Amino acid sequence: MSSIHSYWPGIMLAYTTYIVSAVSPGPAMLATMGTAMESGRNAGIALGLGIAFSALVWGVLAFLGLSTLLIAYAGILDIIRVFGCLYLLYLAWKAFSSALSSYDLNVERTGAKEYKAFDVFIRGCLLNLANPKAVLTWVAIISLAIEPGAPVWTIFAVLAGTIGFSVVFYTLIAIAFSTPKMVSIYSRARRWIDGTLGLVFTYSAYKLARD
Repeated sequence: MSSIHSYWPGIMLAYTTYIVSAVSPGPAMLATMGTAMESGRNAGIALGLGIAFSALVWGVLAFLGLSTLLIAYAGILDIIRVFGCLYLLYLAWKAFSSALSSYDLNVERTGAKEYKAFDVFIRGCLLNLANPKAVLTWVAIISLAIEPGAPVWTIFAVLAGTIGFSVVFYTLIAIAFSTPKMVSIYSRARRWIDGTLGLVFTYSAYKLARD
């Protein structure tokens, strides 16, 4: 029991680090909101699950020695940054294209648009896999929260807690932003919202290229 207590502060620090990173507004959160409002709750949940799955991938890689690999081969992070910039610019282009389009969103038919859940899931995965912020979050968790030689159960505890939070968090976002009221708001302000999303994605790409 004393062993559990000795590692608990590190686990809580890992949870705090991950939660602060997840809830800070960024491409993943905005993409989930936009997808839920435009294509419905199930599409938003599928995108969120893709984001959560990619977080699990980064977490496993981090525990397998990703931070050591990044130190030895710093260029890997530059490659991730380049792909991240390109993908964010692609999302910005889609958002601006939507903002300039003339279609009207029918509140009563929200979610009726045909889509493949797997394709939306993969889109969520790619969004987070191309996000250096996700990589650095896990590097911070490994560096700050996990002691060298920590038992395997602490790794499973960190992964289960953080990924469980991701699933719940993005599911709640998808549910909240697929309600008729939110969809009605989005319908009236669609051009402004999509234009703002385009600016956010463009600025995020700029920050990745600059930092």
